[in-house]
Amino acid sequence: MKEFDYIVVGGGSAGCIVAARLVTEGNARVLLLEAGRDEYHPVLKMPAGYMKFLASDKFLTMHQTEPQPQLNGRGVIVPQAKVLGGGSTVNAMVYMRGHRQDYADWNSALGNQGIDWSWDALLPHFTAIEDNDHLGAPHHGIGGPMKVSHLGHFSPLSRAYVKTLQGLGIPYTPDFNTGNPFGVGFMQHTINGQTRQRCSVVDAFITPLRHDARLTIVTGAQVEEILFEGANASGVRYTQDGHPQRASARKEVILAAGAYQTPKLLMLSGIGPQAQLKQHGITLRQHLPGVGKNLQDHYEVPVVASTNGAFGYYGQDRGWPMVKAGLQYMLFKTGPVTTTGVETCAFFDPLDFGATPTIQMFCVPTVYLDRDVMGADPGHGVTVNSLLLRPKATGEVTLRDSSASSLPIIDTQIFGHPDDLARTIAGFRFARKVITATPIGAMVQQEIFPGAEITSDEKIAEHCKRMVKTGYHPVGTCRMGHDNDPLAVLHDDLRVRGVNRLRVVDASMMPNIISGNTNAIVMAVAHRAAELMLQRQQSEKKEHAYE
Repeated sequence: MKEFDYIVVGGGSAGCIVAARLVTEGNARVLLLEAGRDEYHPVLKMPAGYMKFLASDKFLTMHQTEPQPQLNGRGVIVPQAKVLGGGSTVNAMVYMRGHRQDYADWNSALGNQGIDWSWDALLPHFTAIEDNDHLGAPHHGIGGPMKVSHLGHFSPLSRAYVKTLQGLGIPYTPDFNTGNPFGVGFMQHTINGQTRQRCSVVDAFITPLRHDARLTIVTGAQVEEILFEGANASGVRYTQDGHPQRASARKEVILAAGAYQTPKLLMLSGIGPQAQLKQHGITLRQHLPGVGKNLQDHYEVPVVASTNGAFGYYGQDRGWPMVKAGLQYMLFKTGPVTTTGVETCAFFDPLDFGATPTIQMFCVPTVYLDRDVMGADPGHGVTVNSLLLRPKATGEVTLRDSSASSLPIIDTQIFGHPDDLARTIAGFRFARKVITATPIGAMVQQEIFPGAEITSDEKIAEHCKRMVKTGYHPVGTCRMGHDNDPLAVLHDDLRVRGVNRLRVVDASMMPNIISGNTNAIVMAVAHRAAELMLQRQQSEKKEHAYE
């Protein structure tokens, strides 16, 4: 059995950053295990390329949630990346940090004591990672490994959207990442502003270490169990290409498999709700009832309208338009290929414009619906999505059985709290106002989905339940919390309660979801987690030196 200093389970945004820092700054021998493939399709390097894979299972695991009674029995598809680099390899690349209050709420969950997880405490980790194309101190970093920039192309619809919302009373903001993302503007993305290519965590953190003997990367690895010696996590058991493998960790086992897979692995290893483990014949190691609980995500509902001209991106992905755009990109690094298709958004509260934002509203310059819903044919149009930032309902992740190869059961509880549906309806009504206001209203032909005749709260609620989709931001299933919180899974330094040498560094650690796209905060948390481990490593060295 091979021995390492650290084993990192999950090669996504969190896992790659932690592994890289432990190798380069801690001089540690690290094993990085990823269930997906180590393949970077050349199309994914192009900003617009990810759209080719949204409905494919090539780089995504398509989870089907449990039927939701409050959605009239509908189960929503929730994808998860299965590729080295995780979401950073296949996502829409939006770089968003959330609201200052989100992090104050984290500290509140910890009883406002211990390690500080406030906005100010995390800001140095955001800036250390970042190499921003044109924004600088004090809110942004330059010279870090992660490239961040504005997109290279904006559609006429996106520009009209920004002007329309200003006319509706929502101010323009040039930077959403200063701790108060209120207003409308153009989003930054994890894209290299010079080469106009995606910058994933693989590009930023792993590629420079490909030939470093201290880092071992194993892909296609299905981790089945965390191994223990007494109360100490000592390694993992996994399979690769059908062959059973074991590896040991001298210092720590680090879980970075995401909000669905991390709680699943803990439960398979005997850490979780006692009754559930007993149900599946799993020997209890540590009763932690919060494992798998507190699942949160962002959920969005669209208004779709046809346009009276080709103002967006319909038809740009095939035929001569695709060839022309491809040539323009290859020769000049300009044109439609340099956009993600989601260029602008607005943060606000549809019920009180002066309040902390509860809605993030995106403008998509085409007819865009999720793969499991129908109702509007493709064509020249615009989709305005109203995304709920702070849902009150929480779901859970549970085991399907005791097999590591089985997908977990995901119960999202979308609209499980009446306030969530009420706020979504208010967002929908505002989105409908947007498509009729100047100047975007002059580009819109008519609302085609759900249709202008749908006006009552009851009918709009039916539309919301039929159309609501994930924002691809699952978090919270192994939350950190104070000692008196019965559902807290982690200490304030992200160590798993009740066992030793086991830590969680991915999005499942969040007590509450961040008000915005989550990839940037996952990277900052991982950067902070690595620092905590490096500090512990240094203190252990000092202790040994005094012995």
